Parts: sequence; structure tokens; C-alpha cells
Amino acid sequence: MIDLYYWPTPNGKKVTVLLEELGLEYRIIPVNISRGDQFKDDFLKMNPNHRMPVMVDHAPKGGGAPVSVFESGAIMMYLAEKAGRFWPQDVRGKYEVTQWVIWQMANQGPKLGECGHFRRLGDREGDQSYAIRRFTDEANRLYGVLNNRLYDRRWLAGDDYTIADMISYPWTVNWKLQGQDIEEFTYFKRWFEEISARPAVQKGMAAGADLSTDVTKLPPEEQARIRKLLYNQRAIPVRVA
Repeated sequence: MIDLYYWPTPNGKKVTVLLEELGLEYRIIPVNISRGDQFKDDFLKMNPNHRMPVMVDHAPKGGGAPVSVFESGAIMMYLAEKAGRFWPQDVRGKYEVTQWVIWQMANQGPKLGECGHFRRLGDREGDQSYAIRRFTDEANRLYGVLNNRLYDRRWLAGDDYTIADMISYPWTVNWKLQGQDIEEFTYFKRWFEEISARPAVQKGMAAGADLSTDVTKLPPEEQARIRKLLYNQRAIPVRVA
């Protein structure tokens, strides 16, 4: 059994998409990030970076004690390697996929996250026009990277659908809110529509849909509390025994 400490954000959905594609049995353990579950001591023992998702495999390959992994990219590598699917293990194939997994973790996810953040923020914290322009342009650049990559191949790593595609997809679903026009990226659009039609992807993207709340419908003071919790974090002091 796989325990997935999860909240329905793009980073969480990367993993549920893969779990559904693999057909592995898993249990969602909600980590309500708006309530601050990610800062609880039990969670911090699994992920000192206080971010979900975290995976715990109670039946690891080779047996032994449960294996706990944090960071969505590392989780996906672990699961794909365990199942022997969606991540080739020959040197060339492995690193063709791995470089795109790292690209997503280092570039696409953080930059599209900042793009969404500043576009949602608007003028609540003063003039954000530079930040909005900066990250909307960077989002456009990244969609261009995907578009150019997919110009002459079906999937990001070549002929086969892999974790490189699964990890990159969830962050692209909100392309409109990121200020992008999908019609500008013909080859990306073809890839996007093909992935969107996969039944396992649809199930993975819908996982935990009943958990989230529309923050915009909450009272202003509750919205402010959540923004402070999520966006104004500083270092957690060392817990001395």
C-alpha cells in the first residue's frame, strides 16, 4: 500500500496521475495546507521542507521497513523504478527522461507558480506590474520550450510516454490564468490534448477534488490568514529535545 500525503495542487496531482497510470493501490492522507497541516511535527519528520506531497511505501521493493520520499520528482522516480514502467533504466533513456523531470522541478513548476501568485495578487501589496510582466513572460518562454521540444516528437523524451510528460502536465492546465494563449503553441497543444484525454490522467487530476475550498469565497479575514500562512513563511526554529 502507498500512503500519499496530499492536497489537490499541481504538485500533488503529478503523483496521483502516475499512481493511476501504474494502477497501484494508494491511500490519500489529506494535508490541508490552508490549515497548516504541513507544519505539524509528524509531517516535518517526513519532510523537513514542510511541503506536500510525501509518499510512504509500506511494501518497498526488496522488503524491509517502509520507505518515505518527499519532493514530487523524487516520488515519481521511485514509483516508476519500482513498477518498471514510464522511466527507462538504460543510461541514454534514463537521462533523456531525467533531464525533463529536473527541468520541470527547477523551471516550469517554480516559474509558473510565481506567475500565478503575482497575477492573483494584483495590487493588494502595491504595484506588482513588473512581477506580473516578468513571470508572465517567463511562463511564455517555458511554454515555448515545450512547444519547440514537441515539434518533432510525440512525447517529451521521444516516442514513449513517460514521467517527464506526467510531471509537466498538471502545471499547464491553468494556462489561461497564467496569461497564455494555447493557440500560440501548436505542438504543445497537440501534446496537451492527447494527455488530457487519457483516462488515468483524468482520474489522477480529479483525486481529492472534494478536499479543496474556493478561497475567493471565504471571508476577507480568512483569505488574509491563508495568504500569511502560505506566502509569508520564515525559518522554523530548531526543535531542541
